[in-house]
Amino acid sequence: MKAFVLQGGFGLDHVMEADLPIPSPGPGQVLIQIKAVSLNSRDTGVIDGFYEPNRTEPLIPVSDGVGRIIALGEHADKLQIGERVSGIFTQSWTTGEPTQENWVSTLGSPLNGMLAEYVVLPEEGLVRVPEHLTDEEAATLACAGVTAWHAILEEGQVKAGDIVVVQGTGGVSLFALQFAKLLGATVIVTSSSDEKLERAKELGADYGINYRTNPEWDQAVLAYTQGRGADHIVDLGGASTLNRSISALKVGGQVSIIGILSGAAVEDFTIVPAIIRKARLQAINVGSREMFERMNAVIEQHSLRPVMDRSFPFSQSLDALRYLAQGSAFGKISIVF
Repeated sequence: MKAFVLQGGFGLDHVMEADLPIPSPGPGQVLIQIKAVSLNSRDTGVIDGFYEPNRTEPLIPVSDGVGRIIALGEHADKLQIGERVSGIFTQSWTTGEPTQENWVSTLGSPLNGMLAEYVVLPEEGLVRVPEHLTDEEAATLACAGVTAWHAILEEGQVKAGDIVVVQGTGGVSLFALQFAKLLGATVIVTSSSDEKLERAKELGADYGINYRTNPEWDQAVLAYTQGRGADHIVDLGGASTLNRSISALKVGGQVSIIGILSGAAVEDFTIVPAIIRKARLQAINVGSREMFERMNAVIEQHSLRPVMDRSFPFSQSLDALRYLAQGSAFGKISIVF
């Protein structure tokens, strides 16, 4: 089979196409023929050595993929040949709260990922995906979809009438916009592009703030809410946005900390505004299999479709990863096999 493998160092120059044996499923496992994968900013971090800087063994990158089951290992009896499935991001996190031990079972690092024609995974680490979605759309659910679902519904418990701020127009952000609108919330989107803000409004966003022309976007949120602040803020910026997220929050509101697009260390974090606002800071690390299944049921019920930016053929996987690194996508980037 064909696969792309990170080996001999870090960076895209070390991601190479390779011919590997087709794996065989062991007990409780299934063999999946991959149809599409989708890309996340984490994939760039893995390739650049941010997450495992001391790793030396080869790695198949990319955490999110969808395919058809073509073979069953011994005692694999929960799924059937021909079913279309997605791997869950954290293979051992099926229900409840995660533990430290779960983090060694994430796809695309430290476990091999999905950028290969065939993948073997345990039955317990798989979910069926909604039938109305294309392979490219279904491949976007495992990380971006579940992360947004976890933030908006599982932890955020957003309800009708709430005001939600979503940073950016990448995959997680647009899923968060869609889920919040399903619940009847008012959604404010921030972006550095007026064109992207207009596209977000077409998806249901109520208000847009260009943080490049209006760097004090937290004050714009307060002005829009007559000084009250937002109930929930989905923070993907990290170091450069967390203080402003807290500033834009209502008393008792929640910030879901999801991304580190501007860095992981907040050196000038100001505690007093968080205390004054009784802010709840909730880190989100994708989610469990049960969350994935609950999300899929709602997606099917409402015939919701992920927002897609661009698809690449498998042979152009490196071009897709370069495009991801540019950070210019509106929605999700996929690779089709």
